[in-house]
Amino acid sequence: MTATAFVDSEAPDASSVRGARLRRRTALRATLLVAPALALAVVLIVIPAILSMGGTFFVGGQPSFANYQDFFGNPQSTQNLRFTVGVTLVSVSILLVVGLVIALYLRFSHARLVAAIQILALFPLFVPSIVASFALIRFLGPGGWVPTLLRAVGVTAYQTPYLHASGAVIGLVWQELPMTVLMLMAGLATVSNRAIEAARDCGAGSVTVFFKIVLPQIFRSVAVAGCIGFLDIIGSFTVPYILGPAAPQMMSIYMQRSFSELHRASAAETQATITFLLCVVVGAIYIGFVFRDSVNNAEPAK
Repeated sequence: MTATAFVDSEAPDASSVRGARLRRRTALRATLLVAPALALAVVLIVIPAILSMGGTFFVGGQPSFANYQDFFGNPQSTQNLRFTVGVTLVSVSILLVVGLVIALYLRFSHARLVAAIQILALFPLFVPSIVASFALIRFLGPGGWVPTLLRAVGVTAYQTPYLHASGAVIGLVWQELPMTVLMLMAGLATVSNRAIEAARDCGAGSVTVFFKIVLPQIFRSVAVAGCIGFLDIIGSFTVPYILGPAAPQMMSIYMQRSFSELHRASAAETQATITFLLCVVVGAIYIGFVFRDSVNNAEPAK
């Protein structure tokens, strides 16, 4: 082999060089497109949030954990935190179960009711939360349709969920159901009908097909839907404020009360920081699922 042939074989291919330059230009254009929105988010959201959270570690200009000692030393604060986490976890659990049942029905059923069920499942998406809250009061409240119908048939032991934790859970599940169903349906759309039919041909029942074939393929969608539902519910205000109890309260209501009624800005910032740290944990789980999926999709086929 001559020296010229050796040099030519080691030289990069011209098409690969052009492809690399094109990818760099595309990445640069994409960065320039998102730069204004990113800068606006940093200026209006990220920097104020960092300054606010950092201020909770100072009292009178001196570093101190007094704000957090006051929070965790106050039974009302810790009760509200436990109530918020409990309502959020219960709501997310019910949301995933109900949403998964509806999504499975819409994905695999061929009945005539599929269109009607889909409309009903997505209908809350177009109803403002305050309207839905008062509608649920008229439906489930002490003088609503449900107790009226139950009294008409002789049932008098009905306990309204209005102004209880269960009322907030019902309202939050109803509000978050459409987005959960949409995300789960997107995951179910990737499930192969051939794999399901092959499993059934081998004698697998519906439960086995779900746990062995369907659930492993949609686990990412279920996890993402749960994370997004958690983040939406833990920060909700209108539904728990109208339907939930006066005490204990969701953290969002507690923050508003501390800031507006009690004029304790530092306490409200501390409550917001603690709630934000909870959201960071769930957000990290969400980012982990999304990032892992992006890396898997970016890997070249072997």
